[in-house]
Amino acid sequence: MKGERQSGLLMLISPQRVFYAGLLGRPRGRTPGAFHIYSALEGNVAVTRDGRTERGPMLTVPPYVSHAVVSDYPAIVCITIEPETVPASELDRLASRLAGPEGPQVRQRILAVYDGIRTGTVRPAEVATAEFDRLIFGTPLTPRALDPRVAAIVAKLGENPERVMTAQDCAREAGLSQSRFLHLFKDETGVSFRAFRAWKRARHLLHFVNEDLNFAHLAQDIGYPDSTHFSHSIRRFYGLKPRAIFTGSRDLAIYRSETRVAREAVGA
Repeated sequence: MKGERQSGLLMLISPQRVFYAGLLGRPRGRTPGAFHIYSALEGNVAVTRDGRTERGPMLTVPPYVSHAVVSDYPAIVCITIEPETVPASELDRLASRLAGPEGPQVRQRILAVYDGIRTGTVRPAEVATAEFDRLIFGTPLTPRALDPRVAAIVAKLGENPERVMTAQDCAREAGLSQSRFLHLFKDETGVSFRAFRAWKRARHLLHFVNEDLNFAHLAQDIGYPDSTHFSHSIRRFYGLKPRAIFTGSRDLAIYRSETRVAREAVGA
């Protein structure tokens, strides 16, 4: 983590999970590529999707579903799960669990983890995926077993999203034709290769949001061809302009799990 911040705003980011406790801002419609759990620090949150609004202390949204979110309190806790790491049926069951009697218990665990990171009783660098899930949900979520050829590409895209990796390159590496690779990738992950790659690139932005950076340089460094593509992609996934995200993250403490993708390979 660069620079100790005392604001209470923080983010723990690992290859497969994110725990964010920070400002929500005023996002417009957003379509992130991860399963989202929104938990209010105070009051309630409201999520609008498909023209319907749901309100409560904790709500979930599936990956790649367009929605808008508002909160009674300026700050919010948001937990994200990369969907290629957990079977889709498991995420469906998790959403049902959190909407039922178990929801208040999980929300209390979320708030306890937040306090634990702030006070140092939870050591972020040691929180691998299974431990993250145990702290939040009481037990690890079932890992998703991908075809080894797809798992290898997923790991590379997750660890180095700024690397230029075309579908043709990945197909060659997997020993498949491009059409067969694209079909297999979507079957295994539930999303197209292009959409998956775009999300991983946008997710990589999270590592830098509390730094003072030139946006044009940052866009190129994380794999965007130019600042226009960068701004458009970030607004689509997060519902906010890059500048608004960086402005709201100046006092955000960022912690990174020491666990790398290579040690938490999907399907291992």
